[in-house]
Amino acid sequence: MDRVKINLPDTFSFSTNLTVRITDLNYGGHVGNDSFLSLIHEARLQFLNHFGYSEMNVEGNGIIMADASIEFKHELSYGDTIKISVAATNFDKLGFDIFYLLEKVTADKVVIAGKAKTGMMCFDYNNKKRVAVPDAVVQKLSN
Repeated sequence: MDRVKINLPDTFSFSTNLTVRITDLNYGGHVGNDSFLSLIHEARLQFLNHFGYSEMNVEGNGIIMADASIEFKHELSYGDTIKISVAATNFDKLGFDIFYLLEKVTADKVVIAGKAKTGMMCFDYNNKKRVAVPDAVVQKLSN
């Protein structure tokens, strides 16, 4: 069976620490795949806010997720601290990719818990159509 392989960028322009909540756990007692996606959603919002943006306002328009890929590497449990590093790359006319590196942080080691990528499109929510990525977005998020 083919597996998803995510090739992360060499550098990340932003990182945040999150703590696994009890509501993130599934019946197996670890973070479920839906919660994993929610964790990267939170990291994406913090990343955008760091640059003065939101998902509804990047230079006057919003962004919308076109695709998502996750590569699970290590189980996460209640109370775990996760460092999520974020970078935006692969800009084209209508969108870009956001990459995420999730690392479980303990007092004595750091373990890769997962990798993820979301394909984001610039979107005019009022007119329900895709729009071009503003140059200012490329300049800010590429750094």
